[in-house]
Amino acid sequence: MTIDAGTVTLRGDLVISTIESLSWAAAAQSGATTINLDAVGRFDTAGAWAVVELDRALSPQGRKATLAGATDLQAELLATIRDNMPDDGAPAAPRRTIAELLDTFGRRTAHSFGQAIAITGFLGQVVSTIAYLALHPRQVRWTAMFYHMQQVGLSAVPIVSLMAFLIGVVLAFQGAAQLRQFGAEVFVVDLIAISILRELGILLTAIIVAGRSGSAFTAAIGSMKMREEIDAMRTLGLDPVTILVVPRTLALIFMLPVLGVIANAAGLFGGALMSWIELGVSPGVFQIRFATNTDVWHFGVGMIKAPFFALIIGIIGCYQGMQVEGNAESLGRLTSLSVVLSIFLVITADALFSIFFAIVGV
Repeated sequence: MTIDAGTVTLRGDLVISTIESLSWAAAAQSGATTINLDAVGRFDTAGAWAVVELDRALSPQGRKATLAGATDLQAELLATIRDNMPDDGAPAAPRRTIAELLDTFGRRTAHSFGQAIAITGFLGQVVSTIAYLALHPRQVRWTAMFYHMQQVGLSAVPIVSLMAFLIGVVLAFQGAAQLRQFGAEVFVVDLIAISILRELGILLTAIIVAGRSGSAFTAAIGSMKMREEIDAMRTLGLDPVTILVVPRTLALIFMLPVLGVIANAAGLFGGALMSWIELGVSPGVFQIRFATNTDVWHFGVGMIKAPFFALIIGIIGCYQGMQVEGNAESLGRLTSLSVVLSIFLVITADALFSIFFAIVGV
């Protein structure tokens, strides 16, 4: 690039690998009003962008510099680039008024209530279908249900066991660090047993299942909705709830308590192992302390929660799958929403159960 007598002359190839050598600041300070492209060889989109930026640098007041020597193709490319460049002078977005914020809040609240009513209706439809199938067991899709039991149950055992084992280790380690200050290390057994059996074992298992299986339910049913397979079922007189939703929901209801038992065992094992390593509490002492001071209702409380958590995960996952529209963006958005909503409702249900059991003294 050379600057002479008010003209900026560009030479050689003006491509993506050469535009970094251009100096807009020097050209702007020169006060040049013309850009000459006579000596330009190859010219690509990056080169056109560089020329437009140079034009802007030479025209700070909004006056366009004169382009000379551009071929018809170069001029056409420059016009295209200029038309699609962002406008630096675009006005800032106006600040939203309180009325607009209240309107947005009201609309979102109304939408949330509508979603809650729709999910409740879907829950009623699923429960009524399950009650009907209980009276007509021959119409149950046993093969599909056992397949989903394997997918949500057996296939989830490794990750659930590892998670629970590590939770037990963390509880024992952190409990030991605190209880050692008071010489009450032996109470770490009670801490581990009550925390895992009553709360963490089944709650974290439900969260993992919601992320693993709930999202899979939404993705599978949503993909069928995108391919219009569900519409085809209805055309053939088949009920999608009976065929798709009930087997998945029943599989979760049957398998989540089993996974909860496995998680409890793995968590207790991890806690006992860390107690032995960190505190010197032998497995025999751990077992005696556990059997003596742990009420069976701690285990019962966790198992009572399991079917309700499973129902929440199954209903939310399948409902969101049914809401998928005919595009991939909808599938991804609702799959993410399914996981978030399932985990939120599971934690909410766990809090309500905790309050209820505290009131009844269990």
